[in-house]
Amino acid sequence: MFSNPLYIPIVAACAVREAADHRSEMTSQLLLGEQVQVLDEYQNQWLLVKSIHDGYEGWCQKIQLSALEKPIPEIQGYFSGSIGIANVNGHPMTIFSGTPVYRSEIFTISSRISFTGLACHFERSDMPESGILRQAALAYLNTPYLWGGRTIAGIDCSGFVQMVYRQLGVHLLRDASLQATMGESIGFLQEAGCGDLVFFDDPDGRIIHVGMLMNDHEIIHAAGKVRIDDIDHEGIISRDLMKRTHHLRLIRRYLP
Repeated sequence: MFSNPLYIPIVAACAVREAADHRSEMTSQLLLGEQVQVLDEYQNQWLLVKSIHDGYEGWCQKIQLSALEKPIPEIQGYFSGSIGIANVNGHPMTIFSGTPVYRSEIFTISSRISFTGLACHFERSDMPESGILRQAALAYLNTPYLWGGRTIAGIDCSGFVQMVYRQLGVHLLRDASLQATMGESIGFLQEAGCGDLVFFDDPDGRIIHVGMLMNDHEIIHAAGKVRIDDIDHEGIISRDLMKRTHHLRLIRRYLP
């Protein structure tokens, strides 16, 4: 059905929806240059895609994607600034932190994309991994919460930690419940450190929230906005609301 199943978004942030309808819930976003496989098409306006990065599936506007004309070049890393500029068909395009940066131009059926001059953490060896995670997380501070979001314009809890870890080339799955199946289990909060992820459940035991530890008593997470709150062995204590808001379920480590 598709002569070349690998496509990329040719916009800075492409909405991924539950159904092929503009009114359908946005469940995630794809950033410029992220590769997807096309699984289906609807009315020549929507494509059902599967992310090569994390396996996530959903519907995107066909006009916001383009098939790769040549093999994708080697990745240099992921853009580490908050907002940067790529070049698409000779015109500037504002892009967000975490956008993949390639060592040479990308050619699609409709577009020519260049990432010249964009900084990446992959090229920085002078900072410890926990420092890179901390810096990347703090760059999102006060970003508004947006269900399905993955950018500084709006982000959800699992998208936030996914994009932070991307700066180290560590590819987490998209949803908190799936991220909780990865990494190494940490038994006690006192054994945890900066960069470890903490997961929270609802009364039925379902994982519903995730955040990143700054240390053994502070957490940065997306709840209303990206914020820093206190945490203890029971869960999160909101500094704004002065009450407990999330129940601690488990802690996972993703770095050696």
